[in-house]
Amino acid sequence: MTLTTAALVGFALGLDRLVGEPPNAAHPVAWLGRLVGALDRPWSDDDRVQRLLGVPIALVIPLIPAVAAGGFVLVAAAVDPVAGAAIAGLVLYLTTSLRMLLELTSEVVAATADDLETAREGIRGLVGRDTEDLSPAELRSAALESAAENLADGLVATLLPFAVLAPFSLPAAAAAAAWIKGVNTLDSMLGYPSKPLGTASARLDDLVMWLPSRLSAVTIAVAAADPGALVRARAWARTPPSPNSGWPMATLACALPVRLRKPGVYDLNPDAALPTLEDGERATRLVFRAALVAAVLAIALGVALEALLSTAGAGVVA
Repeated sequence: MTLTTAALVGFALGLDRLVGEPPNAAHPVAWLGRLVGALDRPWSDDDRVQRLLGVPIALVIPLIPAVAAGGFVLVAAAVDPVAGAAIAGLVLYLTTSLRMLLELTSEVVAATADDLETAREGIRGLVGRDTEDLSPAELRSAALESAAENLADGLVATLLPFAVLAPFSLPAAAAAAAWIKGVNTLDSMLGYPSKPLGTASARLDDLVMWLPSRLSAVTIAVAAADPGALVRARAWARTPPSPNSGWPMATLACALPVRLRKPGVYDLNPDAALPTLEDGERATRLVFRAALVAAVLAIALGVALEALLSTAGAGVVA
């Protein structure tokens, strides 16, 4: 019995949809977060030394989940190919996050209608900015910005490399997904200007996320049936400090259309109004449809590569 890439993508995303994320105590990403947290300390009073020490952290730490994931798949496959495929699908599930993102976004948007304290508490799970003085519309903006950005970080970045590598090697596909998740985790915990230790991690994440962020913008435009949104987004995509996050955020802003703003940092599609409650609900649905577009793209890539390998193999036999 052969489990195709399409089946594994469906298994992982279906599990996320039905179960959501496992509790932190059982989540390998949370385990990695505790390791990173232990390293997040002032090893030196010299910022330059901190930056230098951050280089081996950025290079080595993501290899830990990568080696573990690839190794588990390799060992399981040696016992039973179906078991190896199942472990690979489980790795993909653990390195993607869609249901939690959409649920938290929806909860924050809904709470802005009549419960700002709940909205401010919930938004802490999505953004790191100070939200105490934000208006309801600005809270909705922050939630939608995070939903667009995390479409890239939490789904596309691991899903598409897995789909490309799975037809060739399931251990490599699992290792790649785990490595990318490790890079993202390092950046989310250390990649701040106030933390010189995380400078290398932030630069590595910028490099890794260059393509996924732009592909995520494409999926948003396709899901909105508005290819022009991607073109219009170019005017603001480079406004945020990150070289990548502006693409999905600006495309979402243009596709709705709404204004998405982080006060004092960036202002996307500024001629539009800040998102209303209805805009927030529409945006959540749009991000979900964009995730489906990404899943279809991943499956199509996997099917095409499997067909190519099958054809090549038949040619060799002939």
